[in-house]
Amino acid sequence: MKAENIGIYLDHAVAHILEVENEEITAKNIKSEFTHEEKELSIRKNENLMHNKEQHLQAKYYKQIIEQALDFKNILLFGPTTAKSELWNLIKDDLRFKDSKIELKQADKMTENQQLLFVKEYFNKT
Repeated sequence: MKAENIGIYLDHAVAHILEVENEEITAKNIKSEFTHEEKELSIRKNENLMHNKEQHLQAKYYKQIIEQALDFKNILLFGPTTAKSELWNLIKDDLRFKDSKIELKQADKMTENQQLLFVKEYFNKT
């Protein structure tokens, strides 16, 4: 049995996972291992190496987020960068999500409280 609603606020560095159940929201974070420091270190070594490392770590980051979203019927992906679209492109053809409704929303940078409010308001409307 799938849970109802999950909001995922993400950029390329961190995803805030907001699970909604009966007006209660449980929050957790997933951080990308491709940090600014990692990027600087890789650039000094070799730009090609940096690009490969970035792709590998981004794929790992998105996979972790996908695992969190698997058990939900309604999935809201929102945030200020293209990360939400990149994640959507990975899951739209994933048969494990065939019964899930996934929506993308553009959002500015938000505090954690603003994210909670955004998710509450979104799922109260649907």
